[in-house]
Amino acid sequence: MKRRRSSKARKAREEAPVYGRARRFRFVDLFCGIGGFRIAFERAGCECVWSCDWDRHAQITYKANFGESPHGDIHKIAVADIPVHDILCAGFPCQPFSIAGVSKKLSLGRKHGFADETQGNLFFEIANVIEYHKPAAFVLENVKHLKRHDSGRTFEIIVNTLREALGYTVYYKIIDARNVVPQHRERIFFVGFRERRSFDFPIIPPNGPKLGSILEDDVAPKYSLSNHLWKYLQDYAAKHRAAGNGFGFGLFSGSDVARTLSARYYKDGSEILVKQQGKNPRRLTPRECARLMGFPSDFKIPVSDTQAYRQFGNSVVVPVVEAVARRVVETLERPVGTAYDLVLQDSEDRYQGLLQRANRRSVKYGHPRRGRRK
Repeated sequence: MKRRRSSKARKAREEAPVYGRARRFRFVDLFCGIGGFRIAFERAGCECVWSCDWDRHAQITYKANFGESPHGDIHKIAVADIPVHDILCAGFPCQPFSIAGVSKKLSLGRKHGFADETQGNLFFEIANVIEYHKPAAFVLENVKHLKRHDSGRTFEIIVNTLREALGYTVYYKIIDARNVVPQHRERIFFVGFRERRSFDFPIIPPNGPKLGSILEDDVAPKYSLSNHLWKYLQDYAAKHRAAGNGFGFGLFSGSDVARTLSARYYKDGSEILVKQQGKNPRRLTPRECARLMGFPSDFKIPVSDTQAYRQFGNSVVVPVVEAVARRVVETLERPVGTAYDLVLQDSEDRYQGLLQRANRRSVKYGHPRRGRRK
């Protein structure tokens, strides 16, 4: 059966990208969540031409802030129907690869990593879009643990797919957001270029802000822990401390840097509790979570506290992505073939250690579905 392509998509596919400042770089935002990538790349001077996310609550927040709803489940979208673009952005779901996500799935007897049928194969959806549209660059983001998941095999498949199967020059680096927000949050970024280009990740100066810089002055009593919950958390921590485990709550003052904000924060807020004089500690408010992730002060939060905690816990740190975005734009604006670009050195050499070519495994990569999906 012959696969169909829309004439609009075919025409867009044939457009040759124009580099430099003749126009803004166009980007698509896959698994866009509430728009952290979009804010960052628009600040870097780029134009968002398409976005997608299946979560209906995230779609509500996205529309409230950008005036448009992202498209839904990427499994149901034909790659030919995605507009032509210069840069592909994707913070693909991290739960199949994160320490907390893997632990939970194992405890429930569920599959994780690429075996997770719901979220684990989304990387290959990204690869389908890259192979069809061949953007000039891409920026992907995921949890630090992705590099160690399944004894490094998951990471190796991702890097080899991007390099060997798709032919991109790929760089990666783990960046801790604590230099721009008061939160210890390590995430791995992959940056790739269709042409052979030299790229350096941004160097973010140390001595970032402290937790007090994002705290509100007047906080509603509902965010303070009840006596029952506070006792439970203390007893739980003592139990695991006696067993030699590291589980427990995180209690912070305004002069500290907090732990990582997670999507489970809505449950009890235990990973980041704020000290209060003469009171039980309290959770962060949704607005404080927005600040902790580097979102602008006028960012709208139209959903419940529960959904807001999930959304900010799943988001990217906007200033970190903005710094990466600006460096990507600078790199694309340089003509290919300049002396700087001819001296090619992978970022693994600079930061993480290059994968040894002799040990690389071949990756079987299927051709993308280019027709309209049912």
